[in-house]
Amino acid sequence: MRFRRGIFAIAVGALAIAAAACSSGTSTTSPPPATSAAPGGATTSQATAPAASAAPTAPFARFDPCGSGQVDVTAEVMSPGTGHRGVKLTFSLAAGAAPCTLSGYPGVDSGAGGPLVHADRTPRGYMGGLPQGSDEPPMVTLQSGHPASAVVEGVAFDAAGNGCPLYTSLAVTPPNSTDTRTVTVTIDTCALQVHPVTG
Repeated sequence: MRFRRGIFAIAVGALAIAAAACSSGTSTTSPPPATSAAPGGATTSQATAPAASAAPTAPFARFDPCGSGQVDVTAEVMSPGTGHRGVKLTFSLAAGAAPCTLSGYPGVDSGAGGPLVHADRTPRGYMGGLPQGSDEPPMVTLQSGHPASAVVEGVAFDAAGNGCPLYTSLAVTPPNSTDTRTVTVTIDTCALQVHPVTG
């Protein structure tokens, strides 16, 4: 009889130890976010998501106006219209030069082939120039692989209907520069117009 009571006491003790162990375990669930009372008795959560960091913005690149030796000039004949002649001037960054800006009208004079003719500055013409409604020349940045251009125009006949001299070159000066380049190109004309540099 005493032996049975001893076994019962041991069993009861083991159960008590197990129950104590279960009650002392730590919870692995996170506590709910704190709430605060909102108007009308509703509750709102005070937990907030971490603020997203703003992406850094690259500074706006500003370049100096193109100076002597920074710009190469080439020319090509445009398709003629009735009595109209045109030459496209291309301004590209010289090898090894830093990026720079052009804005305004290039200087253009006739070369070999006839009397000296100075090109008049006009915003647009028959064969190109600025879009209608805009007379302000843009600021164009010359970078490697990104040239700018301007259009030179002429008329092939004078007021009496006579043919004009055939010039075989033009003297071209980039805007705001004294670096004049002679380009080989043909244009038969009695007068010249030049339009602003565009991108």
